[in-house]
Amino acid sequence: MTRHLPTTVPPGGAPAQPWNRQRLRSNNEWLLLELLRTGGPSSRAQLARDTGLSKPTVSTALAALEQAGLAREAGRFVPERGRTAVLYEPDPTAGHVLGVDIGRARLRVAVADLAGRIVARRDVPNRGRSANAVADAVVAAARETTAEAGLAAAGIVHAVIGTPGVWDERRRGVRYATSLPGWGRRGLFDRIAEGLETAVTVGNDANLAALGEFTLGAGRGSRMFAYLLIGTGVGVGVLKDGELLSGAHGAAGEVGLVPLPARPDGEPGGTIEQAAAADAVVRTALGLGMRGPLTAKQVFDAARAGDPLAAEAVQREAEQLAYAVAVLSAMLDPDLVVLGGGIGNSADLLLEPLERALHGLTPLRPKLAPSGLGEEAVLLGAVATALETARPEVFERRSALVDLGAPL
Repeated sequence: MTRHLPTTVPPGGAPAQPWNRQRLRSNNEWLLLELLRTGGPSSRAQLARDTGLSKPTVSTALAALEQAGLAREAGRFVPERGRTAVLYEPDPTAGHVLGVDIGRARLRVAVADLAGRIVARRDVPNRGRSANAVADAVVAAARETTAEAGLAAAGIVHAVIGTPGVWDERRRGVRYATSLPGWGRRGLFDRIAEGLETAVTVGNDANLAALGEFTLGAGRGSRMFAYLLIGTGVGVGVLKDGELLSGAHGAAGEVGLVPLPARPDGEPGGTIEQAAAADAVVRTALGLGMRGPLTAKQVFDAARAGDPLAAEAVQREAEQLAYAVAVLSAMLDPDLVVLGGGIGNSADLLLEPLERALHGLTPLRPKLAPSGLGEEAVLLGAVATALETARPEVFERRSALVDLGAPL
């Protein structure tokens, strides 16, 4: 069966650069490596048919990929007639990436190989009482996870950190991370990068969760997909045809900052985040007469168990979220809105009252669905994003070492 060729631009430069034999060879090797990654193990003959390259060219390129530790034999195919064929696949151990999800309550860290397979992970409480303490806890958890994977720091090609707020490259810090006091201080993520001893990219948690959900979860196949993250904060990640919409300043999706209408008593309505995040669920439940101390999870668990006060608190949470979805629907017209985050994981209780409330607010009614990845969405999105950077970087690095005759 003929496979579609990958459309990734070969690393090392754009197609408009002058032709030379070295670049052509590199492009052929990258083309074959990506085809093996996206299409699965394949033989020399099949790769030649799929790419239109000659069999000698394919053989030379595969030999170079093997020498660089980028590809390896994956077994043999024995046809009913004809010769046995050697199958090749990318070597997933050629490099590793680190994904990090920083939340107010928990820190999640994972190391993955180039195939995206998680080889080690940590999920620990976030006990940091200051921004520096949280940063240091992230570094400690990452180092432990890297060691568990049997790697030194140099074995991590790239790290992606998911965090509340919007990354500001000029300030080297995040903005709007209200759920983590002091988290917007300049230089904090440089401190983390120094501790990790690798290149670091910082991404908004809702955006990374949306990427994870689109790649692996409920968002697959959606043309305009919104991931509504509801936990200690409220945020949205939006993908159109698989491309993240981040806005002019990276703040697209910060729906938690949207103000709500004034309450009947004339008091300000606050923001969507103040009215719908985890703390708001607890405040509502206590105000209705439930006894504390409480967590949002305990409120939802009580509602499942039939507690009428908890059920009313869930109903009010659904009404607040319906306003957020109505805003999203009017601005973006998504075909799908996925509920995620700590509270979004209680979609079994939220979806029905949310749909009813939404019908009373707007004629625009996108499909609503629970997350397919649960609390793993941000972490898996971070890993997937890190792989997009790491794969071409590993290819360039290892190919260059082979060309120089240096040890890998």
